[in-house]
Amino acid sequence: MEHTQGLVQIIALTLGVSWASGINLYAAMLTLGLLGTTGHAQLPPGLEILTHPLVLTASGFMYALEFFTDKIPGVDTGWDVMHSFIRIPAAAVLAAAASMEIGPAAQVAAAIIGGGLATGSHLTKASSRILINTSPEPVTNSAASLTEDALVVAGLWTALYHPWASFILLLLLAVAIIWLLPKLLRGLRAIWRRIRFWKKKEPSRTPDPIPLPDPQNELECRRREK
Repeated sequence: MEHTQGLVQIIALTLGVSWASGINLYAAMLTLGLLGTTGHAQLPPGLEILTHPLVLTASGFMYALEFFTDKIPGVDTGWDVMHSFIRIPAAAVLAAAASMEIGPAAQVAAAIIGGGLATGSHLTKASSRILINTSPEPVTNSAASLTEDALVVAGLWTALYHPWASFILLLLLAVAIIWLLPKLLRGLRAIWRRIRFWKKKEPSRTPDPIPLPDPQNELECRRREK
């Protein structure tokens, strides 16, 4: 029974850290590292490296940087684009590390599933932020950023202390991502079409070309003058 419960906790944490990393990688690493360091959570051996002071310092610094960057409209989109190449691979690595106790095959499977789950949460966040940035006021952007940070902490806390509830929540979130992501992508395409339409409507600023003299017309004019 204890073995089954431990397995459930590992799987829940593996899925939870994958989903959270797709939203805010550094918040996920910092949360797990602090919980492990303070003794509030027993991390799997593969994730104990997150409690190392050097890793904690790096996670804290990057989280502080993202905390402010993520609240500036436009800059947050650039940050998300750059982190498309960081969050997803890091989520796969963390998922594989979390499942290290189960075995090598489980690590490979966890990396694949974790990377896919992080891709879904990352794309949902990034695309929704682009749509939010079309709003002229900055309050919505900051509120969305704070909500995402709170969801990351709450999601990891649920995975650690209530693994079965975490399974249900992650299943609901996966369904929500599958339903919401196509709508967000259609919204982005609509914005792109609108931008292209505006560009086409802009008057051309290129000056009209200067007409070159026609040699035949000059000859006819000279003949008439004679």
